[in-house]
Amino acid sequence: MDPAATGVTVAGTGADPAKTTMFPEEFLKRTFSLINSDKDRNSVSLVCKDWYNVERMSRRHVSIRNCYSVSPEIVTTRFPAIRSVTLKGKPRFSDFNLVPDDWGADVQPWLNVFATAYPFLEELRLKRMVVSDESLEFLALNFDDFKALSMLSCEGFSTLGLEAIATHCKNLTELDIQENGIDDLGGDWLSYFPENLTSLEVLNFSTLTSEVSFDALESLVSRCKSLRVLKVNRKINLEQLGKLLVLAPQLIELGTGTFLEELVSGSVNGLENAFSKCGNLVTLSGFWDATLLHLPVVYPVCGNLTFLNLSYANIGPDELEQILSRSKRLVRLWVVDTVGDKGLEAVGSHCPLLEELRVFPVDPFDQQLGVTESGLVAVSKGCPKLHYILYFCQRMTNAAVITVAQNCPNFTHFRLCIMNPSEPDYLTNEPMDEAFGAIVKTCTKLQRLSVSGLLTDLAFEYIGKYAKNLETLSVAFAGDSDLGMEYVMRGCPKLKRVEIRDCPFGDSALLSGLTQYESMRSLWMSDCNVTMDGCKKLAEEMSRLNVEVIKDEGGDDRLANKVYVYRTVAGPRKDAPPFVVTL
Repeated sequence: MDPAATGVTVAGTGADPAKTTMFPEEFLKRTFSLINSDKDRNSVSLVCKDWYNVERMSRRHVSIRNCYSVSPEIVTTRFPAIRSVTLKGKPRFSDFNLVPDDWGADVQPWLNVFATAYPFLEELRLKRMVVSDESLEFLALNFDDFKALSMLSCEGFSTLGLEAIATHCKNLTELDIQENGIDDLGGDWLSYFPENLTSLEVLNFSTLTSEVSFDALESLVSRCKSLRVLKVNRKINLEQLGKLLVLAPQLIELGTGTFLEELVSGSVNGLENAFSKCGNLVTLSGFWDATLLHLPVVYPVCGNLTFLNLSYANIGPDELEQILSRSKRLVRLWVVDTVGDKGLEAVGSHCPLLEELRVFPVDPFDQQLGVTESGLVAVSKGCPKLHYILYFCQRMTNAAVITVAQNCPNFTHFRLCIMNPSEPDYLTNEPMDEAFGAIVKTCTKLQRLSVSGLLTDLAFEYIGKYAKNLETLSVAFAGDSDLGMEYVMRGCPKLKRVEIRDCPFGDSALLSGLTQYESMRSLWMSDCNVTMDGCKKLAEEMSRLNVEVIKDEGGDDRLANKVYVYRTVAGPRKDAPPFVVTL
């Protein structure tokens, strides 16, 4: 019998054909089906041609982190049986209004190809993509088995598109709409779900602004017995929230509506009782307009919480401590800086299992102190398992960050955002070089780093010398010369993404990454000292990169104020607007 018909050969380089190992194809298919990591599946596909073929035919999910790094035709040819797609579009700095609105990342060309190649598509997850109402209607009408739609930081659509999804997706299990630039025309879209739809498991419309049809929402929740995630918007009041909880005690994630109403004893008892029956709840968010008087209603579920998202709740330290003292199992916590250092001291006192902390600014332009170095140190002392931090503050010291690194040496993500550009150590007036030097020296598992404050080239020398596992670096208003970026590009072998703005890095810095760029995902540089000649030189040297320059109206034609470089197998994109010059 022909071995190719019955099994797969695995041989190392130079292996003796007589000693090759045979695996039945069915065995490999079942084995590969247990591998969920895209990175691991990519690795097994490189073992040999047979494994490559088995892997591509058995893959059901594909994640595309840059919609211009590959074409939809290439994806569908490589992976013919995909059921789930994750697709990301614009660069991350579009979140800071640094990318023009009509830059690109339209989802429709992908849907056109998927409709023919993947009519069985069940799941689509989009981030920073442009999605029109017409695209949502096309999606709803052309994929009969479609079940899950997630859109994060997307734009271009309205609630009319949501009406199409609700009307035509008969087997919908997930509709997750978060932080999108949506034209909210009203809450009637919820009433478009058919009366016989009972499959919904995830419903998130927390960031929509209009009042929704509560009757339609209540009916939908009551008949979807498998609903496990419900995140409502600010228009849902406490009375309505209580009714929803009675209908869905099985929830594991809840995003509340507004707490802006006066509570009387009867309503307090009723809401507390509704929460007390939600024994599976582990994630809680929302809390709009909450005060200390409102918090007792959520106390019954605090003991089981592993993720508490208070990023929409401008609560103070006393309110935070009341919740945290009852939430000993927290692993993830998001807050705004209204909690102050006192609130962060409570985090250190009550959250020994905490692994992730994010502290957002309630107003990034407010010069008043929200949280400082003392709050960060307090957290690090009480939370030894902390490995992810995003921390917005007005001031910081080298000594504080050095202490944090010593207390939490297992950081994989360290994102310190000192909001005053080029701010030195406020006690010594020294650059913050030693702070970030301590992080990269001590935290050997570091994968993502955001630096800020006054930094010289020494900080980047430390990064290049010690951050050997670093994959993502974000830099703003830092460095002395090209040498800073050169240290990083030549010293960090695992870099995947670099984001730089308002730094004195020029052509020499840009070209220092020639040996890195083909293994990286992308480079963004804006308001640096890069020229068009430097970009042209990079494009000539690296033919498999797209080197795009976003031209500003009235800008100097010799300068490249916004440069986006990314690896691609699809060549120059065909939908670039006139202000995007591809070199």
